[in-house]
Amino acid sequence: MADGHDPFALFDSWFAEARESEPAEPNAMALATATADGKPSVRMVLMKAHGPDGFTFYTHDRSRKGAEIAANPVAALLFHWKSLGRQVRIEGAVERVDAAEADAYFATRSRDSQLGAWASDQSQPLPERAAFEARFRDAQEKFAGMAVPRPRDWSGFRVVPEVFEFWTAREHRLHERRLFTRNADGWSEGLLYP
Repeated sequence: MADGHDPFALFDSWFAEARESEPAEPNAMALATATADGKPSVRMVLMKAHGPDGFTFYTHDRSRKGAEIAANPVAALLFHWKSLGRQVRIEGAVERVDAAEADAYFATRSRDSQLGAWASDQSQPLPERAAFEARFRDAQEKFAGMAVPRPRDWSGFRVVPEVFEFWTAREHRLHERRLFTRNADGWSEGLLYP
């Protein structure tokens, strides 16, 4: 399959351009999940890895997104690169990364980010900011002078694409939309009206 007809190669090309033109965090992506009964939610997360196996991000299992993924393991992603007039939508099943991959990524995080993962009860009610700051100090004391291990309930998730849509802005809202859909032979490609 030529690069122009391979959605992963096309994404790599667009992402390389976004890394040159976007002022901050070209790896920021909107992540949409839904409860088991279909109630949606969306938030921004950072893509930490990508390739033919999918698009990876990290979070707490007990976070809202973690709970929604456990109940309904499908998601949609959206990259929006305003400087390029482009966006990429991705839809697919969600799978957990293995422990070794999660451990390896966690080890690359700054120490304060590692400690923050221990201090945060992500998405749960917080009575006041001081409570979180106290938990952060407790984590600093607990792991003083030692490496910070990955919390058991903090892991990575990978969205395995079934659909890609590459959108390019054009004058007069005559935009271009290329749709790639996974099939038994690989990917089929078509266009959508803007």
